[in-house]
Amino acid sequence: MRETAPGDVVFSFSDGRIKAIGIVRSHAYESPKPIEFANAGAYWDKIGWRVDVFFSELTFGARPADHMQELAKLLPDHYSPLRANGHGLQSVYLTALPPAFATALLTILGPEAKNLARTARGADAAPEALPAVGLLEWEQHQLDEIAADESMNPTTRLAVVLARRGQGKFKENVLKIERHCRITKVDRIEHLRASHCKPWRDSNNFERLDGENGFLLTPTMDHLFDRGFISFEDKGELLVSPVADKDSLLKMGLDPAGKLNVGVFSTGQRKYLDFHRESVFLQARGIGNVLAS
Repeated sequence: MRETAPGDVVFSFSDGRIKAIGIVRSHAYESPKPIEFANAGAYWDKIGWRVDVFFSELTFGARPADHMQELAKLLPDHYSPLRANGHGLQSVYLTALPPAFATALLTILGPEAKNLARTARGADAAPEALPAVGLLEWEQHQLDEIAADESMNPTTRLAVVLARRGQGKFKENVLKIERHCRITKVDRIEHLRASHCKPWRDSNNFERLDGENGFLLTPTMDHLFDRGFISFEDKGELLVSPVADKDSLLKMGLDPAGKLNVGVFSTGQRKYLDFHRESVFLQARGIGNVLAS
């Protein structure tokens, strides 16, 4: 999921048929199980990755099993979406397809599918969906739970809520460690946010207020860090995700090709940064992937 990017093409395979072509509209982001997946509602305690995709249903579709004499030799050796007989593999939910295999599928599906895939290659075909609705729903659910928690005193409740926006008690705690934006060096407090390394949405209430779980960033850099477009190595080297739009980064004042070291981190900060690199930083290869779901 974390290797998808806006503009990627998705073949939707269900009940033995390819029924739709999708265009990825967002980078992966953390989200609870969508409410549409179960009658019991959203499973707020079961967090996974979500990617927003715009699907177009095909008029006819196709059964790969009817074309395996051609397709079998093109199946990938690992994480194949199909078995040699053309039946799907339940263990493979989403996988990348070799270009030759994807081209063969498009040929089988015909002009309608080819036109949809060609549309995905347009420069503005699939801008990232705004906002990442699942992320906002999840955080609002958490805020509602905090508001209803009568075991929490009002002062703590307010501090935890303000910490979501990098303000209040959390910012005070970060200021005991940090003095300026790690990237831009801006040191006027009114222009800075306290950014969580382990996101507020993933943290318990102690971690949400722990000064070691953050550092100071300007709002633009805070956005890039929160959504996983940038991160940091333990020794301070800036990491830039392969899917981050380079022109946008340059306009924000960040050179994606430059080498930048933002300085050493404390032991506590390194622990939280490890979570950020493993669970937030986007590892995608960039626009142009072809996927099967």
